Amino acid sequence: MKNFPIPRIDKDSILHNMLLKYCRLKEGEIWSDKKNNHKVGCLDSNNLKDLKKMFGRKKAVLAVHDPPYNMVAFQESDVDEFVKWSKIWINNSKHFMEKDSSLYIWLGADQKNNFQPFAEFILMMKDSEFKSRSFITMRNQRGYGTQKNWMSIRQELLYYTIGSPIFNIEHVYTDIPKVVKGYYKEINGKKTENLERSKSKNIRSGNVWIDIQQVFHLMDENVNGCFAQKPLKAIERIINVSSKKNDLVIDFFAHSGTTLLASEILERKCFTIDIDPIYCEITIRRLENYRKYGSLGWQNSNSFEEEIKNDKELQNYLNEKYELSFKEIGD
Repeated sequence: MKNFPIPRIDKDSILHNMLLKYCRLKEGEIWSDKKNNHKVGCLDSNNLKDLKKMFGRKKAVLAVHDPPYNMVAFQESDVDEFVKWSKIWINNSKHFMEKDSSLYIWLGADQKNNFQPFAEFILMMKDSEFKSRSFITMRNQRGYGTQKNWMSIRQELLYYTIGSPIFNIEHVYTDIPKVVKGYYKEINGKKTENLERSKSKNIRSGNVWIDIQQVFHLMDENVNGCFAQKPLKAIERIINVSSKKNDLVIDFFAHSGTTLLASEILERKCFTIDIDPIYCEITIRRLENYRKYGSLGWQNSNSFEEEIKNDKELQNYLNEKYELSFKEIGD
Protein backbone atom coordinates (compact mmCIF):
# COMPACT_ATOMS: atom_id res chain seq x y z
CA MET A 1 0.00 0.00 0.00
CA LYS A 2 1.27 3.43 -0.87
CA ASN A 3 1.66 5.85 2.00
CA PHE A 4 1.62 9.40 0.74
CA PRO A 5 -1.54 11.23 1.78
CA ILE A 6 -1.96 14.97 1.46
CA PRO A 7 -3.72 17.15 4.05
CA ARG A 8 -7.10 18.81 3.58
CA ILE A 9 -6.69 21.15 0.64
CA ASP A 10 -9.43 23.52 1.82
CA LYS A 11 -7.47 24.29 4.99
CA ASP A 12 -4.19 25.10 3.27
CA SER A 13 -4.32 28.00 0.82
CA ILE A 14 -0.63 27.60 -0.10
CA LEU A 15 -1.04 23.95 -1.04
CA HIS A 16 -4.25 24.83 -2.88
CA ASN A 17 -2.50 27.45 -5.00
CA MET A 18 0.44 25.15 -5.72
CA LEU A 19 -1.92 22.49 -7.10
CA LEU A 20 -3.96 24.85 -9.29
CA LYS A 21 -1.43 24.68 -12.13
CA TYR A 22 -2.20 20.97 -12.50
CA CYS A 23 -5.94 21.52 -13.02
CA ARG A 24 -7.28 21.31 -16.56
CA LEU A 25 -10.34 23.48 -15.84
CA LYS A 26 -10.52 27.15 -15.00
CA GLU A 27 -13.53 29.09 -13.79
CA GLY A 28 -16.35 28.91 -16.33
CA GLU A 29 -14.91 25.93 -18.23
CA ILE A 30 -16.56 22.54 -18.80
CA TRP A 31 -15.03 19.10 -19.34
CA SER A 32 -17.03 16.68 -21.47
CA ASP A 33 -16.52 12.94 -21.28
CA LYS A 34 -16.42 11.41 -24.75
CA LYS A 35 -17.02 7.85 -23.55
CA ASN A 36 -20.22 8.06 -21.50
CA ASN A 37 -21.20 11.72 -21.93
CA HIS A 38 -20.62 12.84 -18.36
CA LYS A 39 -19.78 16.50 -17.77
CA VAL A 40 -17.75 18.28 -15.09
CA GLY A 41 -18.01 22.05 -14.88
CA CYS A 42 -15.96 24.56 -12.93
CA LEU A 43 -19.09 26.58 -12.31
CA ASP A 44 -20.98 28.42 -9.60
CA SER A 45 -24.14 26.59 -8.51
CA ASN A 46 -25.88 29.96 -8.25
CA ASN A 47 -25.03 31.16 -11.75
CA LEU A 48 -27.99 30.04 -13.86
CA LYS A 49 -26.57 31.53 -17.04
CA ASP A 50 -23.41 29.40 -16.88
CA LEU A 51 -25.37 26.31 -15.86
CA LYS A 52 -27.53 26.68 -18.98
CA LYS A 53 -24.36 26.47 -21.09
CA MET A 54 -23.59 23.11 -19.51
CA PHE A 55 -27.08 21.60 -19.52
CA GLY A 56 -28.62 22.96 -22.68
CA ARG A 57 -32.03 21.26 -22.82
CA LYS A 58 -31.00 18.27 -20.73
CA LYS A 59 -33.15 17.45 -17.71
CA ALA A 60 -32.28 15.24 -14.74
CA VAL A 61 -34.50 12.80 -12.84
CA LEU A 62 -32.25 12.91 -9.79
CA ALA A 63 -30.20 15.54 -7.96
CA VAL A 64 -27.78 14.62 -5.16
CA HIS A 65 -26.27 17.64 -3.43
CA ASP A 66 -23.76 17.88 -0.59
CA PRO A 67 -23.45 21.63 0.08
CA PRO A 68 -20.65 23.02 2.28
CA TYR A 69 -22.82 23.42 5.38
CA ASN A 70 -19.63 23.46 7.46
CA MET A 71 -19.43 27.16 6.56
CA VAL A 72 -21.96 27.76 9.31
CA ALA A 73 -20.45 25.30 11.78
CA PHE A 74 -17.05 27.00 11.44
CA GLN A 75 -18.70 30.44 11.60
CA GLU A 76 -17.44 31.37 8.16
CA SER A 77 -20.97 32.26 7.12
CA ASP A 78 -24.08 33.51 8.87
CA VAL A 79 -26.91 30.97 8.81
CA ASP A 80 -29.28 33.46 7.17
CA GLU A 81 -26.78 34.06 4.39
CA PHE A 82 -26.35 30.31 3.97
CA VAL A 83 -30.10 29.86 3.58
CA LYS A 84 -30.37 32.71 1.05
CA TRP A 85 -27.51 31.17 -0.90
CA SER A 86 -29.09 27.70 -0.71
CA LYS A 87 -32.44 28.96 -1.97
CA ILE A 88 -30.79 30.00 -5.23
CA TRP A 89 -29.14 26.66 -5.99
CA ILE A 90 -32.30 24.81 -4.98
CA ASN A 91 -34.24 26.84 -7.56
CA ASN A 92 -31.48 26.27 -10.11
CA SER A 93 -31.69 22.53 -9.46
CA LYS A 94 -35.41 22.55 -10.16
CA HIS A 95 -34.77 24.37 -13.43
CA PHE A 96 -32.83 21.37 -14.72
CA MET A 97 -35.03 18.61 -13.30
CA GLU A 98 -37.86 16.66 -14.90
CA LYS A 99 -41.44 17.19 -13.73
CA ASP A 100 -41.16 13.84 -11.93
CA SER A 101 -37.82 13.80 -10.11
CA SER A 102 -36.05 13.30 -6.78
CA LEU A 103 -33.79 15.56 -4.75
CA TYR A 104 -31.42 14.39 -1.98
CA ILE A 105 -29.49 16.83 0.18
CA TRP A 106 -26.80 16.00 2.72
CA LEU A 107 -27.05 18.55 5.49
CA GLY A 108 -25.37 18.68 8.87
CA ALA A 109 -26.62 20.05 12.16
CA ASP A 110 -24.14 21.82 14.42
CA GLN A 111 -25.13 20.46 17.83
CA LYS A 112 -22.97 23.04 19.57
CA ASN A 113 -24.77 25.95 17.97
CA ASN A 114 -28.56 25.41 17.99
CA PHE A 115 -28.29 22.70 15.30
CA GLN A 116 -27.67 25.26 12.56
CA PRO A 117 -28.27 25.33 9.64
CA PHE A 118 -30.62 22.33 9.71
CA ALA A 119 -33.81 23.94 11.03
CA GLU A 120 -33.46 27.07 8.91
CA PHE A 121 -32.81 25.04 5.77
CA ILE A 122 -35.87 22.84 6.33
CA LEU A 123 -38.08 25.89 6.81
CA MET A 124 -36.72 27.34 3.57
CA MET A 125 -37.55 24.11 1.74
CA LYS A 126 -41.08 24.23 3.14
CA ASP A 127 -41.71 27.22 0.89
CA SER A 128 -40.20 25.55 -2.18
CA GLU A 129 -42.04 23.44 -4.74
CA PHE A 130 -40.37 20.28 -3.47
CA LYS A 131 -42.35 17.86 -1.31
CA SER A 132 -40.64 16.39 1.73
CA ARG A 133 -40.52 12.59 1.71
CA SER A 134 -38.02 11.40 4.29
CA PHE A 135 -35.37 12.45 6.78
CA ILE A 136 -32.64 9.82 6.60
CA THR A 137 -29.87 9.33 9.13
CA MET A 138 -26.66 7.56 8.13
CA ARG A 139 -24.88 6.18 11.17
CA ASN A 140 -21.10 6.53 11.19
CA GLN A 141 -18.99 3.81 12.78
CA ARG A 142 -16.66 6.50 14.04
CA GLY A 143 -17.62 9.78 15.63
CA TYR A 144 -16.26 12.96 17.12
CA GLY A 145 -15.10 12.02 20.60
CA THR A 146 -16.18 14.09 23.56
CA GLN A 147 -16.23 13.75 27.33
CA LYS A 148 -19.04 16.24 27.94
CA ASN A 149 -21.57 15.43 25.24
CA TRP A 150 -23.03 12.55 23.25
CA MET A 151 -20.63 11.52 20.50
CA SER A 152 -21.80 12.70 17.08
CA ILE A 153 -22.03 9.68 14.80
CA ARG A 154 -24.75 10.66 12.36
CA GLN A 155 -25.07 12.33 8.98
CA GLU A 156 -28.38 13.80 7.86
CA LEU A 157 -29.86 13.22 4.41
CA LEU A 158 -33.06 14.96 3.29
CA TYR A 159 -35.21 13.42 0.57
CA TYR A 160 -37.61 15.55 -1.50
CA THR A 161 -39.57 14.98 -4.69
CA ILE A 162 -41.38 16.83 -7.44
CA GLY A 163 -44.31 15.13 -9.13
CA SER A 164 -44.32 11.34 -8.95
CA PRO A 165 -40.79 10.03 -9.57
CA ILE A 166 -39.78 6.39 -9.67
CA PHE A 167 -38.80 4.57 -6.49
CA ASN A 168 -37.21 1.20 -7.25
CA ILE A 169 -38.24 -0.77 -4.18
CA GLU A 170 -36.08 -3.74 -5.12
CA HIS A 171 -32.97 -1.68 -4.40
CA VAL A 172 -33.79 -0.66 -0.83
CA TYR A 173 -32.63 -3.91 0.75
CA THR A 174 -29.38 -4.05 2.69
CA ASP A 175 -26.73 -6.76 2.89
CA ILE A 176 -27.88 -7.61 6.43
CA PRO A 177 -29.70 -10.99 6.59
CA LYS A 178 -32.95 -11.41 8.47
CA VAL A 179 -32.12 -13.66 11.41
CA VAL A 180 -34.98 -12.90 13.80
CA LYS A 181 -38.50 -14.12 13.12
CA GLY A 182 -41.20 -11.51 13.35
CA TYR A 183 -44.93 -11.58 13.83
CA TYR A 184 -47.21 -14.34 12.53
CA LYS A 185 -50.13 -13.83 10.17
CA GLU A 186 -52.75 -16.14 8.73
CA ILE A 187 -52.86 -16.21 4.94
CA ASN A 188 -55.33 -18.48 3.09
CA GLY A 189 -55.87 -20.45 6.28
CA LYS A 190 -52.15 -21.01 6.86
CA LYS A 191 -50.23 -19.47 9.73
CA THR A 192 -47.07 -17.81 8.36
CA GLU A 193 -44.22 -15.79 9.83
CA ASN A 194 -42.53 -12.77 8.30
CA LEU A 195 -39.58 -14.63 6.73
CA GLU A 196 -42.02 -16.68 4.64
CA ARG A 197 -43.91 -13.60 3.45
CA SER A 198 -40.90 -11.42 2.79
CA LYS A 199 -39.72 -10.42 -0.68
CA SER A 200 -36.12 -10.63 0.46
CA LYS A 201 -34.00 -12.59 2.92
CA ASN A 202 -32.25 -9.34 3.83
CA ILE A 203 -33.35 -6.43 5.99
CA ARG A 204 -34.93 -3.52 4.17
CA SER A 205 -33.24 -0.17 4.72
CA GLY A 206 -35.42 2.43 6.41
CA ASN A 207 -34.65 6.02 7.26
CA VAL A 208 -31.74 4.97 9.49
CA TRP A 209 -28.81 3.52 7.55
CA ILE A 210 -26.53 1.43 9.74
CA ASP A 211 -24.93 -0.75 7.07
CA ILE A 212 -22.72 1.82 5.34
CA GLN A 213 -19.21 2.53 6.56
CA GLN A 214 -17.98 6.12 6.54
CA VAL A 215 -14.87 6.69 4.44
CA PHE A 216 -11.50 6.50 6.18
CA HIS A 217 -7.89 6.26 5.00
CA LEU A 218 -7.65 2.45 4.75
CA MET A 219 -10.55 2.18 2.31
CA ASP A 220 -9.93 1.91 -1.42
CA GLU A 221 -12.38 4.73 -2.12
CA ASN A 222 -10.61 7.22 0.14
CA VAL A 223 -9.68 10.51 -1.55
CA ASN A 224 -7.03 12.31 0.48
CA GLY A 225 -7.20 16.10 0.49
CA CYS A 226 -11.01 16.11 0.57
CA PHE A 227 -13.30 16.42 3.58
CA ALA A 228 -16.74 15.04 4.49
CA GLN A 229 -16.45 12.51 1.67
CA LYS A 230 -19.68 10.55 1.26
CA PRO A 231 -19.50 6.74 0.98
CA LEU A 232 -19.89 5.34 -2.51
CA LYS A 233 -22.37 2.76 -1.24
CA ALA A 234 -24.69 5.51 0.04
CA ILE A 235 -24.71 7.35 -3.30
CA GLU A 236 -25.18 4.07 -5.17
CA ARG A 237 -28.24 3.30 -3.02
CA ILE A 238 -29.75 6.69 -3.85
CA ILE A 239 -29.06 6.34 -7.57
CA ASN A 240 -30.37 2.77 -7.74
CA VAL A 241 -33.60 3.66 -5.95
CA SER A 242 -34.37 6.98 -7.63
CA SER A 243 -33.25 6.55 -11.25
CA LYS A 244 -32.83 3.99 -13.99
CA LYS A 245 -30.03 3.23 -16.45
CA ASN A 246 -29.11 6.07 -18.85
CA ASP A 247 -30.93 8.68 -16.72
CA LEU A 248 -29.22 11.99 -15.97
CA VAL A 249 -28.04 12.59 -12.39
CA ILE A 250 -26.83 16.03 -11.26
CA ASP A 251 -24.61 17.15 -8.40
CA PHE A 252 -23.80 20.82 -7.79
CA PHE A 253 -20.99 20.14 -5.28
CA ALA A 254 -18.72 17.54 -6.86
CA HIS A 255 -15.92 17.67 -4.26
CA SER A 256 -14.43 14.14 -4.24
CA GLY A 257 -16.42 13.03 -7.31
CA THR A 258 -18.47 10.28 -5.66
CA THR A 259 -21.71 11.02 -7.54
CA LEU A 260 -19.90 10.94 -10.88
CA LEU A 261 -18.15 7.67 -10.03
CA ALA A 262 -21.37 6.03 -8.79
CA SER A 263 -23.15 7.14 -11.97
CA GLU A 264 -20.39 5.63 -14.09
CA ILE A 265 -20.59 2.30 -12.22
CA LEU A 266 -24.39 2.16 -12.41
CA GLU A 267 -24.60 3.25 -16.07
CA ARG A 268 -26.15 6.66 -15.52
CA LYS A 269 -25.02 9.95 -17.00
CA CYS A 270 -23.79 12.59 -14.55
CA PHE A 271 -23.45 16.35 -14.86
CA THR A 272 -21.56 17.67 -11.84
CA ILE A 273 -19.99 21.00 -10.98
CA ASP A 274 -17.73 22.53 -8.40
CA ILE A 275 -16.70 26.14 -7.99
CA ASP A 276 -13.12 25.08 -7.16
CA PRO A 277 -10.85 23.86 -10.01
CA ILE A 278 -9.04 21.55 -7.57
CA TYR A 279 -12.12 19.45 -6.83
CA CYS A 280 -13.15 19.47 -10.49
CA GLU A 281 -9.73 17.99 -11.29
CA ILE A 282 -9.98 15.41 -8.51
CA THR A 283 -13.44 14.43 -9.79
CA ILE A 284 -12.19 13.91 -13.34
CA ARG A 285 -9.09 12.05 -12.19
CA ARG A 286 -11.17 9.76 -9.99
CA LEU A 287 -13.21 8.71 -13.01
CA GLU A 288 -10.09 8.23 -15.11
CA ASN A 289 -8.37 6.29 -12.32
CA TYR A 290 -11.37 3.96 -12.04
CA ARG A 291 -11.45 3.31 -15.76
CA LYS A 292 -7.72 2.64 -15.95
CA TYR A 293 -7.12 0.64 -12.77
CA GLY A 294 -10.57 -0.24 -11.39
CA SER A 295 -9.73 1.72 -8.22
CA LEU A 296 -12.45 3.63 -6.38
CA GLY A 297 -10.01 6.19 -4.95
CA TRP A 298 -6.39 6.43 -3.83
CA GLN A 299 -6.59 4.80 -0.41
CA ASN A 300 -3.62 6.32 1.48
CA SER A 301 -2.02 8.06 -1.49
CA ASN A 302 -3.43 11.04 -3.42
CA SER A 303 -4.68 12.11 -6.82
CA PHE A 304 -1.71 14.43 -7.47
CA GLU A 305 0.97 11.84 -6.73
CA GLU A 306 2.54 11.94 -10.20
CA GLU A 307 2.85 15.72 -10.15
CA ILE A 308 4.41 15.68 -6.69
CA LYS A 309 7.00 13.21 -7.94
CA ASN A 310 8.28 15.84 -10.36
CA ASP A 311 7.69 19.01 -8.36
CA LYS A 312 10.52 19.71 -5.92
CA GLU A 313 8.80 22.81 -4.59
CA LEU A 314 5.71 20.81 -3.67
CA GLN A 315 7.80 18.04 -2.14
CA ASN A 316 9.73 20.51 0.02
CA TYR A 317 6.58 22.27 1.16
CA LEU A 318 4.82 19.05 2.19
CA ASN A 319 7.94 17.81 3.94
CA GLU A 320 8.60 21.04 5.84
CA LYS A 321 5.03 21.72 6.96
CA TYR A 322 3.61 18.21 7.36
CA GLU A 323 6.72 16.01 7.47
CA LEU A 324 5.37 14.19 4.44
CA SER A 325 8.23 12.92 2.33
CA PHE A 326 8.14 11.72 -1.24
CA LYS A 327 10.46 8.92 -0.10
CA GLU A 328 7.54 7.44 1.86
CA ILE A 329 5.89 6.38 -1.40
CA GLY A 330 6.34 2.69 -1.97
CA ASP A 331 4.64 -0.37 -3.44
